[in-house]
Amino acid sequence: MIIHIVKRGETISSIARNYGIDEEILIRENGVFNRESLVIGEALVIIYPKQIHIIQAGETLEGIAATYGITVLEILRNNPYLSDRKYIYPGEKIIIQYKDLKIKKIATNGATYTFVDENILKKTLPYLTYLTVIGNIVTEEGGVLSVDDRDIVELAGLYGVAPIMMLTAFGNNQSEKIETTHIILSDQEIQEQLLSNILFVLEEKGYAGINVDSPYIYPQDRENYMNFIEKLNIRLKSKGYKLFSTFGISVFDVMSGIFFQDFDYSKLSQAVDGVIFTAYEGGYEVGVPTGMLAFDTVLNFLEKLVGYISSDKISIGLLNVGYLWQLPYIPGISKGQSISYQSAIQLASDQGAKIMFDDTTKASYFQYVEIYDYIVRFWDARAIDAYLKLVLVYELQGVTNNNISNFFYQMWLIINTQYDIEKIF
Repeated sequence: MIIHIVKRGETISSIARNYGIDEEILIRENGVFNRESLVIGEALVIIYPKQIHIIQAGETLEGIAATYGITVLEILRNNPYLSDRKYIYPGEKIIIQYKDLKIKKIATNGATYTFVDENILKKTLPYLTYLTVIGNIVTEEGGVLSVDDRDIVELAGLYGVAPIMMLTAFGNNQSEKIETTHIILSDQEIQEQLLSNILFVLEEKGYAGINVDSPYIYPQDRENYMNFIEKLNIRLKSKGYKLFSTFGISVFDVMSGIFFQDFDYSKLSQAVDGVIFTAYEGGYEVGVPTGMLAFDTVLNFLEKLVGYISSDKISIGLLNVGYLWQLPYIPGISKGQSISYQSAIQLASDQGAKIMFDDTTKASYFQYVEIYDYIVRFWDARAIDAYLKLVLVYELQGVTNNNISNFFYQMWLIINTQYDIEKIF
């Protein structure tokens, strides 16, 4: 894999010619929206195909897959544009296999709400081990307020992806969610009611397991929390279900390296199938987003983390949104507006901006003036590659994308060509 940084005067044609790669493949794999106006400083991923098939009249994806001894899902991963199509056409080139050797098998998790665009979901599913569906709420009485998620659960199954139900405590803000959790953990009868309701919903909807969205746990509740997780694990395993726990982390958490001394992380590690550490970001961000963290700070956090939790149970979050900020930045007041990778590149092109790279944070950025000063910071292939290599270095379980509402071409291209994606469903 090569990550090429666009220089002044370069075009898709000149770059493709320089690397000896097909122009259309270069465009498709990087999600290039305008081949005539590349942005100076833009990152393009170059990966050489090992085997290309030219579609013949009357062929189907199923037939092509059988010919080469691969699955249709592999074809869709290597050619994601096909997920947008009803038909394939004679003369089209599709990639059967890449030259790069896969480094490691990893689990991939994508989280989404039920209102995700179906076309984006279909394009993303071939790359996933698990699809975590957000929206199911746990009440302080032990009830489960369920969402209309049957269609998305069924669709995940068709793509061989294990659908996982995210459970979040009821509350309009973090404080209320923490209080709901406290009430549940303080009452054994409520816990029993909740366990029964969880199993009922899992069976009724066809989920493969649950993901407990864990808020801050009061010190007096931590032993009860672990006891509940252990009971939940026993009930779920008896029925063949998976159990995950997600911890939303902030810049403060990572920079301070907070781990609660009276929280039994090793017991949690033994009780669950995976522990996910990710940032809940999107919409507007007040304060500093995790994408502003120095990479060395993230490394220090991971060093501590693997001392508490078995590394093969840990998944780390990958960001697929950046932020646009109006300057000057005023702490506590300024809000960053989330922006997808594609939109960031489009904006840089429209503004005639040059994209720079901050090696300290592994983030790309550019500035422009439109009445006010603005700065945009986002991840491109360089950040994705750097964070994915942490999975290899620390022998982690895998990665999670906490917001699959945007299809990030470069992220899925790197994951697909450098790693084997685990399939369990």
